[in-house]
Amino acid sequence: MTISVENLSFFYQKSQPILDEISFTISEGDFVGIFGPNGGGKTTLLKLLLGLERPCSGTVQLCGKPAKEASKEVGYVPQTRHFDPQFPITALEVVLQGCFTIYRGYGPFPEEAKLRAMEALQQTGIANLAHRPFSALSGGQIQRTLIARALASKPKILLLDEATVGIDPEALQEFFDLLKGLRKKMTIVLVTHDLQLIAKEMDRLLCVQRFLTSYTPDQVCEHFAMGLYHPPLLKKKEKDGPT
Repeated sequence: MTISVENLSFFYQKSQPILDEISFTISEGDFVGIFGPNGGGKTTLLKLLLGLERPCSGTVQLCGKPAKEASKEVGYVPQTRHFDPQFPITALEVVLQGCFTIYRGYGPFPEEAKLRAMEALQQTGIANLAHRPFSALSGGQIQRTLIARALASKPKILLLDEATVGIDPEALQEFFDLLKGLRKKMTIVLVTHDLQLIAKEMDRLLCVQRFLTSYTPDQVCEHFAMGLYHPPLLKKKEKDGPT
């Protein structure tokens, strides 16, 4: 399994458990969505997968390694996108930041890193914007740049935290089309509230609300308008016949 979580619990001192003995596995090449109410533990789970927090009990492994030791296997696209619009940095220079996992020296980036960065920009369809100021990009272009930064390290796992926040509907569809193109090439885990356009493309969806419940895409799609955070209503079986 690419991701294995077993009996994971997490809490801060003297607090109620944020995550309570959750277990799941994600196979190589899977596209999995994580959803749930605010405060339900989604971001905490992502921090544990990234190795930024340590479990209070249980285990988290990525590619057969403890999460803290698997950083080179993971590309991460954060939720927040705060940046100084006056800072002189191009899209290519932003993507080059994703090469720090392979280059930690001083001075200019080596040619290998630049080639990786351009390849990542091509993957996300914005190679023509490589030398455009980052501050001049649209919301959708910024998101593609940040995904390219995550892809520059050639990760086996791509983790995205609410990566659709602040982009318009057209850019949102383009963003999801990009993820669909990347699926099967790597394992993708997307934390999002915007499930209507993408849920049917996912292999599985995990609802996190202290505990964890696994859903199939058709269960989530069918009950989206009713609120995602309850067990789906059972379909009436055909064999029951008319009432």
